Amino acid sequence: MKKAAGVPSITVIGIDISKSSFQLFGVDERGNPKLDKVLNRNRFKEFFTNLQPCIIGMEACAGAHYWSRYLQAHGHQVKLIAPQFVKPFVKSNKNDRADAEAICEAVQRPTMRFVSAKTVEQQDIQSLHRIRSQVVANRTALVNQIRGLLLEYGVDMPNGIRRARVQIPLVLEDAENGLTGRFRNWLAQLYSELVHLDERVSGLDSEIEQIAASEEDAKRLMSIPGIGPMCSTALIAAIGDIRNFKNGRELSAWLGLVPRQCSTGGKPRLLGISKRGDVYLRQLLVHGARSVVQRVDGKSDPRSRWLQELLKRRNKNVAIVALANKMVRTAYALLAKKIEYRQDLALPTT
Repeated sequence: MKKAAGVPSITVIGIDISKSSFQLFGVDERGNPKLDKVLNRNRFKEFFTNLQPCIIGMEACAGAHYWSRYLQAHGHQVKLIAPQFVKPFVKSNKNDRADAEAICEAVQRPTMRFVSAKTVEQQDIQSLHRIRSQVVANRTALVNQIRGLLLEYGVDMPNGIRRARVQIPLVLEDAENGLTGRFRNWLAQLYSELVHLDERVSGLDSEIEQIAASEEDAKRLMSIPGIGPMCSTALIAAIGDIRNFKNGRELSAWLGLVPRQCSTGGKPRLLGISKRGDVYLRQLLVHGARSVVQRVDGKSDPRSRWLQELLKRRNKNVAIVALANKMVRTAYALLAKKIEYRQDLALPTT
């Protein structure tokens, strides 16, 4: 690529991105500032199309994965950094220029941790999960609203969506419950909306199952007890490139399933799990582990025996989180080594 006219030799650039304004801060090979400017969206594309290849750092925020793919396609090396790792490098007051300079500084640190840029396919899967999560939340809110409204009329409906599906038609048919014709009409509309949301969730679930059935890595993960189509596809979309993690424990720590540390003076102190990372993904793993714990009695494979012994010593919820941790480490081994899960063997968990 030819070098942009009037632009000095730049080796590293930090970019603070937004919807339509991009703050750039670049340095040469000696770390001397050589670039400090703001570009709009169109000029941003033109600038980096003509710029000689260099290292570009950005925060892993909205739009970062798209711009990462765009810049890599034009020969640049792009590194995404979690915002919390950039914050310590911000000098004085926070503004776009200070953020861009901090990103430029952070991306040069040899021990910095970077975020894997997602492919379009991974973003599609993650978008599907986000859409489903929102639809499920809307459905839960709708059922809670129906229950609250009915309670104002003296009609007590049991908790749970399954019971709501059964009880609402019965309430509509009951002529002796004191509901007015006007409210019955509104309730019928809410019930119709609930049916529509159920159909949407079922359709999204079918799409997730189709994706899981077509992805080799997803099929590997689904062979692990407690991991189904939902969890396997969510893991693939969130992890990106498994090579970004050294081992299974680092992946588990990234998901917040390892103890927090509060150590000083050579005295180690471990607390509860850190709960860092993706809440949605951690929730899927814990629910999957809970389903395994409920069915562990009577099984004799190595993992079930380990879990049975753990349940004798520790609280059930502690055992569930410990199993979720082991599931993640097993998933790392399968993805990193491209091997199949064998239930009769205890797979390495590091």
